[in-house]
Amino acid sequence: MLERMPPVSSEIAIAANRFGLGLRPDNPPSGKTANWLSAQIDRYDPRPAAMAALPTRATLIQSLQELQELQRVKRAEAASADDETAMAEKVLKNYRKSLRDHYAEAVDARLQVAIASQTDFAERLVHFWANHFAVSTDKVQIIALAGNYEFDAIRPYVFGKFGDLLKSAVKHPTMLLYLDQAQSIGPDSALAKRVNARRDVDLGLNENLAREILELHTLGVRTVYAQEDVTEFARALTGHTITGLARGQIRRFIDGNTPAGEMVFVDAIHQPGARRVIGNSYTQSGAAQADAILSNLATHPATAKHIAMKLATHFVADTPPPALVAKLEKDFLKTGGDLKSLYRVLLSAPEAWAAGQAKFKSPWEWTVSALRALNLKQLGANKQGPAAVFVQMGQPIWKPGSPAGFGDQAKDWAGPAALMRRVETAGRLAKLTAGRIDARMLAPAILPGTLDPRTAEHIARAESPEQGLALLLVAPEFLRR
Repeated sequence: MLERMPPVSSEIAIAANRFGLGLRPDNPPSGKTANWLSAQIDRYDPRPAAMAALPTRATLIQSLQELQELQRVKRAEAASADDETAMAEKVLKNYRKSLRDHYAEAVDARLQVAIASQTDFAERLVHFWANHFAVSTDKVQIIALAGNYEFDAIRPYVFGKFGDLLKSAVKHPTMLLYLDQAQSIGPDSALAKRVNARRDVDLGLNENLAREILELHTLGVRTVYAQEDVTEFARALTGHTITGLARGQIRRFIDGNTPAGEMVFVDAIHQPGARRVIGNSYTQSGAAQADAILSNLATHPATAKHIAMKLATHFVADTPPPALVAKLEKDFLKTGGDLKSLYRVLLSAPEAWAAGQAKFKSPWEWTVSALRALNLKQLGANKQGPAAVFVQMGQPIWKPGSPAGFGDQAKDWAGPAALMRRVETAGRLAKLTAGRIDARMLAPAILPGTLDPRTAEHIARAESPEQGLALLLVAPEFLRR
């Protein structure tokens, strides 16, 4: 049975559950909560061992290249004998499985880091920003690369300037692939003129990345920009592509010595000329033009308001206190988007520490907090691993279905079917404890100051230790943070 724990203050419970990933009864936090959370900023490891051991992006890109070549061969052999077509399909199936295996390994690494983390406020920030700059494995090319994107483009930048995080995320090869930027070509670029003159076709400008940067990543939907700003920004972004996966016409302009899977700027596909975006003129040439626009977007007042609202909504309440949003917005503008300063304003604001559990946990948050509470290192013997469990629970990792990311409010996760899946998962997790944990002792240790006496009574009356734990994991107090 679990040994009796010393009492933990409700303030520490708020710190661990609202700002962290859930209390671990084997290692409860101590000391002043503000100091405990703030110290995590300096102790955060952007590259933990579980993630560092994963395949490099160059290796993942090579797998994608081989898959694309096999798909091309299969199309060319569509009229071949049936046995040859069957063989090609078998090889393709094996490569697709390889991509899914890379994805599953990355999900498992993410989960293991979250469960074991002693800096779980920092980890929650990583998850927040990865969802803010979301990519989705709806596209087959993203399946193998989504983990690398979070680990390389998001993790190292969560405590720097927002502008640096923005540039890292939107220029990462995974984002360029996801939003079709790698194939976007300026209509008046050198390559477009050459191809158009020879083939009488128009090479396309793609506006997806430009639109999502303005709508989702910086200014917010329907704020200070117009369609013309989207188009002009898209023109400025042309030239950014990826070694190893660019179209044949683009590849000839890329240095063959550049490693596969790197973002490169190809001037031959960049739309020349000055741009005007959100009232500002940009006369820079080449990659410097998009960089200048991104820098201005990163510190724009609309961006400050948008980020302040999202951060307060994620950590505090679906409708956050206006005073808290105003404090965050003011600090963002004052510091030019210094994220360390922004987090410290969040942690020091009285509004962020109000009693009560206003946020409903997403499937990811609930599962991680349950594993930490039970001191479990895995989800059980599911043959398909953790990735399959999150699919079953309605939040497949790195697959939100749109660039907007997963929803961050109770209405997104509190439906009857979703709750039933948690009940089923709670039962499976309880069985993994093999009767070694007494839910009557665990409940006040992980829910101090928030455990309702009626919940404690239901747990005490459970027919078995396993049922008691399952009841605890689906109690209203545990479903919220």
